[in-house]
Amino acid sequence: MALVNVIMPKLGESIMEATVLLWHKQVGDFVKLDETLLDIATDKVDSEVPSPVEGTLVEVLCKENDIIPIGSVIARINTGGEESNSIQNTTPAIQLPDPFPGTSTEEIEQDRIIPYQPSGFTPIEKGVNGRFFSPLVMNIASREGIPFQELERMQGTGNEGRVTKKDILDYLEYRHKHVLSSPVEIVAEKANNPQPIPREEISYSQPTPAPVYHQQPQVQSAPIPAPINISGNVEIIEMDRMRKLISEHMTRSKATSAHVTSFSEADVTNLVNWRNKVKNDFEKREGEKITFTPIFIEAITKCLKKFPLLNASVVGETIVVKKDINIGMATALPNGNLIVPVIKGADQFNITGLAKQVNKLANNARNGKLQPADTQEGTFTFTNVGTFGSLMGTPIINQPQVAILATGAIKKKPVVIESEKGDSIAIRHMMFVSMSYDHRIIDGGMGASFLTEFVKQLEGFDGSKVF
Repeated sequence: MALVNVIMPKLGESIMEATVLLWHKQVGDFVKLDETLLDIATDKVDSEVPSPVEGTLVEVLCKENDIIPIGSVIARINTGGEESNSIQNTTPAIQLPDPFPGTSTEEIEQDRIIPYQPSGFTPIEKGVNGRFFSPLVMNIASREGIPFQELERMQGTGNEGRVTKKDILDYLEYRHKHVLSSPVEIVAEKANNPQPIPREEISYSQPTPAPVYHQQPQVQSAPIPAPINISGNVEIIEMDRMRKLISEHMTRSKATSAHVTSFSEADVTNLVNWRNKVKNDFEKREGEKITFTPIFIEAITKCLKKFPLLNASVVGETIVVKKDINIGMATALPNGNLIVPVIKGADQFNITGLAKQVNKLANNARNGKLQPADTQEGTFTFTNVGTFGSLMGTPIINQPQVAILATGAIKKKPVVIESEKGDSIAIRHMMFVSMSYDHRIIDGGMGASFLTEFVKQLEGFDGSKVF
């Protein structure tokens, strides 16, 4: 009997784990090559895991809703051939280091039942110093009220300096026994005294309170929220997984960046007239519909080349300016949630190329066919709030980016037209545009100048140079 290991696939550079959503096959089922075995999810996108071989599924090593590290064996398939000819002999399973060294399987299983309470950070994103933190560690940190900045300063004994469960439990006990003037002093003292600190077992069903010292400031644990009493004629709707992730991501963004939003208005009459003129011929020739989105994205790329600081991110007290221009476009899903697929190297495409990229990513998003890589490495985000009839919006920055631009609905309005012969009033297609940006590094003058340049690009659009 030849057994082949099914491995949790690598889903992107920053993805360290995935959640099992649904098994399509059960033990004993026959599976074909590339047939879908299960659905998995990251914080970015849902994906399907195909079978690497043809055979019978003989073992399933994880359950639905389990969080599995990348590279772990999740199932085994019997191919029916001789073991000497099995893929297992030529392609061994990836063996990852123990994510929680020094922790028994029973402890890990017990800690998994602690509900994760977000505290301003997400489990699979890097910190400022590039370190990853496991869901178990962050679960404990969240429960004990340890902020992300404090967590990043901890000394880790795990692989590549990662903070393990033992590290954070030792830190908590040390914090309880040595109440210092600030959490930073605790971290500093532990760094100067690297000797392991003995600890007693700590029960997380009832956290151990810190001792009281007169006239000594204490580090307080996060209060346990009181039960919510709901009465009246109401309907209670449980947030789905994606809605929870969006909620956490947006809340963290507002807590991270100093948001400022600037507004402007663009006369897009020439642009509208050009699209109405060419859209039928364009669809026949290219097999794609032409929308306003690729035109807006092209204008954004031109503006980013003039104002590169808006194509950046803030890491600690440094500014990282991105040389690649990767534009994320907010896309509505059938269930009402939003996802942001990314057009990588957007400045390298013309209008036709951008139209094809926009349509492909939008269709894949709506049909659940996006790959994890399709939502990563964005450097600037565009959202069209006008799709739903809104005149304007105040979008929230997509971290770790520093700006997001929104376009409103295009409306016909009477507008004063200035000319050498005098002023006149004409009916024009007008559109409000807005941009939220991180005021830590982008001042109002630069933000307004970028928006003015974007309006200039749209109003000066010359359709004769497109094809």
